[in-house]
Amino acid sequence: MNTSKSELTARNLAILNDQLGSEALLVHKFAQAAQSIQDQKISSELSAISNLHRKHYDTLLNYLNSHQ
Repeated sequence: MNTSKSELTARNLAILNDQLGSEALLVHKFAQAAQSIQDQKISSELSAISNLHRKHYDTLLNYLNSHQ
């Protein structure tokens, strides 16, 4: 059984790069929307969605960093 970390292929790296970009954009868009909405309940929901995408981004980044 091989316990070493497998290398990421160029295709996997491209996919990860696309996903990181998408998640970063979603973090920004939802945070921006949360700041522009006056309804506090909706603003809180948008902030929560932004935080969820930040967690996705961090998970992807940690995965990428673990394979370097």
